[in-house]
Amino acid sequence: MSDARTILIIDDDVHFNQVLCRSLERQGFSVLSSHTTEEALLLASQHTIDWVALDLRLEQESGLSLIKPLLGLQPQLRIVMLTGYASIPTAVEAVKLGAYNYLHKPATLQELLSAFDDVAEHSDLPAAEHTVNDVMSIDRMEWEHIQRVLSEQQGNISATARLLNMHRRTLQRKLQKYAPR
Repeated sequence: MSDARTILIIDDDVHFNQVLCRSLERQGFSVLSSHTTEEALLLASQHTIDWVALDLRLEQESGLSLIKPLLGLQPQLRIVMLTGYASIPTAVEAVKLGAYNYLHKPATLQELLSAFDDVAEHSDLPAAEHTVNDVMSIDRMEWEHIQRVLSEQQGNISATARLLNMHRRTLQRKLQKYAPR
């Protein structure tokens, strides 16, 4: 890669973080790695970074809370949220806060690179083939509905369970699973 970009990977899953860093380094990128919000902010204050891959769930914190401070340090950043718990409300919130894109884990390296850059620059496929016209599965529709109601209730599990006419524990189990595709 002639113009090696610097990418900061922020993910508390050590194994995933290491694998992603190695894959990006093999592609010619300069890669920085962080497992905590404090470490990520320190790296962003010490290095010029082009792109950030940010996990939505970091230990006890939300990756969403890191978007504004990172952009405050480096306004040119392109931040892609990565999550195994994808939902429309969190995607909308991430973009409103300044994230460039939002990807569901597991994402391929090519999907991640395409999410950072314009699709046409990273692909041999015509742009029309990148539009997804797939119908959502029933499981995915249920997940999206639960996430919308949960967002409307400001994350209150009990209120969401009442509105969905669902037992609170059942709702909690559903929320702990990865989002269906």
